[in-house]
Amino acid sequence: METKHDQILKYIADLEIGSKISVRQTAKVLQVSEGTAYRAIKDAENQGLVSTVERVGTIRIERKTRESIEKLTFDTVVNIVDGQVLGGKSGLSRTLNHFVIGAMEINAMKRYIGANDLMIVGNRESVHEYALKEGAAVLITGGFNTSERVKLLADQTHLPVITTSYDTFTVAAKINRAIYDQLIKKEIVHVSDIMIPFSETQFVFGYDSPKRWHELNHSTAHSRFPVVDQQMKVIGIVAMKDIIRDQDVHTIEEVMTSMPLVVNPTTSVAAAAHRMIWEGIDGLPVVDEQQHLLGMITRRDVLKALQMIQQQPQMGETIEDIVSSQLKDYSDDNNYVFQFNVTPQMSDYLGSVSHGVMTSMITTVCRRVLNHLRRSDLVVDNLSFYFFKPVQLEQTVTVQLKILEMTRRNGKMDIELFVDGQLCGKALLNAQFIDRY
Repeated sequence: METKHDQILKYIADLEIGSKISVRQTAKVLQVSEGTAYRAIKDAENQGLVSTVERVGTIRIERKTRESIEKLTFDTVVNIVDGQVLGGKSGLSRTLNHFVIGAMEINAMKRYIGANDLMIVGNRESVHEYALKEGAAVLITGGFNTSERVKLLADQTHLPVITTSYDTFTVAAKINRAIYDQLIKKEIVHVSDIMIPFSETQFVFGYDSPKRWHELNHSTAHSRFPVVDQQMKVIGIVAMKDIIRDQDVHTIEEVMTSMPLVVNPTTSVAAAAHRMIWEGIDGLPVVDEQQHLLGMITRRDVLKALQMIQQQPQMGETIEDIVSSQLKDYSDDNNYVFQFNVTPQMSDYLGSVSHGVMTSMITTVCRRVLNHLRRSDLVVDNLSFYFFKPVQLEQTVTVQLKILEMTRRNGKMDIELFVDGQLCGKALLNAQFIDRY
């Protein structure tokens, strides 16, 4: 049987593009409560069916499609190469397929060039024209211009022609770097990827009686719910301790915790996990910039996501990956000893190992040891690091660890770093454990 929520979504999907949508009107047409209508409209927004525009309201739009994050638009390319658009500005929003270096004869290009490709070439107007006719945009290197005929063709085909002062090699390197960075970003899991959507989120209004909390607690077994006002803005959190503390109140607003901790959809799961563990809470409301409730994340979902991330193959190599791949483990039953060689990627502009890389090395080593001993996930609470002498390129660093304290919740470690038998750094690290589900 079709639910009211599904009926509203179908009603919204059938509206003409550009139609205005209001909670009150939708509730009236479909004879549902305004709360039910609001939930469905928010869900439609998450699905890309509607969009809320400031001073205009909520309107029906073409369904948005999530493009692959590793893809770049031609507009992004303009910014990457500090370019200037000579023609075809209407096509800047198109997505780049792949790029081709125009260092060959036109006849040889036919097998390499296709629709929405980017032809990177110098002062060769015949190639500019040929690429546009084949459906590819053009990036002219060396600061050269092109003919008016080519610019007119770019406008007609809605394919941008861009010029940049950089040479071809630099342009290709910059675009490759941008795509590579996007691949790394793609691996980062955000709150929006795991949150319980608004349509499934349980909440209470500030004017509700404590009886409402008991009803939700009984039906969901949860004890912590966001409190919202009539505009669906989060104004507090109510938990079991709040209800038990004062049982003579008439509204939840009287006992709730005001100004609660919240997260945004773009917050990383790692940051949300640290906040929840640090504060000792099991759930956080997800809000937009105006504090409207969008959903919830729970401690269980966050931990599952963290475990999933660790199991996924990585598509881009970060500094953390480089550091981890360099570590060699020489530990035995009584001592924890690691070594790594300082490579050029680890150095700063002076040729010494950078402090950031050294810190990353320490946290990586400690995480390995603590994960082995405790077999649980963890977050680093505090790291104090003292640098005694610089470490140069191609030197071998020996890392020795001592466990100062291990409890059910915390682990404390003392770390010493040696180069050629001399102490070059010392650190103290404290981490909190989080149980796996």
